[in-house]
Amino acid sequence: MMHTAELLKVFAAHRGDAIVISGRGGKHWIQNSDTALDIPLGDPAMGGHAGFGLGLALAQPDKRVVLFDSEGDILMSLGQLPTIAEQAPANFYHFILDNEVYATTGGQPVPGAKNVDYAGIARSSGYPRAMNFEDIEAFTEALPGILAGPGPVFVSCKVYPEVENTPIGQRVGWRTRSAAKVVQDLRGALGVGG
Repeated sequence: MMHTAELLKVFAAHRGDAIVISGRGGKHWIQNSDTALDIPLGDPAMGGHAGFGLGLALAQPDKRVVLFDSEGDILMSLGQLPTIAEQAPANFYHFILDNEVYATTGGQPVPGAKNVDYAGIARSSGYPRAMNFEDIEAFTEALPGILAGPGPVFVSCKVYPEVENTPIGQRVGWRTRSAAKVVQDLRGALGVGG
């Protein structure tokens, strides 16, 4: 596995004038960059980053468009992979940072985390180039060729998880009233007994 910051540092040396979209997978990118070519998507509906990346690549055919996506987003929108492959934007470079967990909601395991071959899914969806990386040395060696070749290309990278939040079931509740008290107050407001 790789560290996300290390992987993004390697990428930075080869990005050139590419437009970089940081989905959940690449949000660390924006923290370390000041270029106007960076598009921080933040947290739109999970699964929407690939569609946004495709649209931007089609709208800007003369610019390389790089998306740092996540495996959780891909699982929520597998239908976008064949759409991207069919549209075949030669300027689209789709990276996923696979940490095997839903890091933004507390580190719950992603279904099939150890078994899913995301590059295989992309390849069978029609991406002409798709590959997996698990170590930084192989990624570093291959990256210049990946970015020099045409897209669409799909690059799956195994990274260490960086869990951001306490799991939902373990978070401190935000409610100040119990459910029973809410019902009681509602009944009182409606003039309903009991």
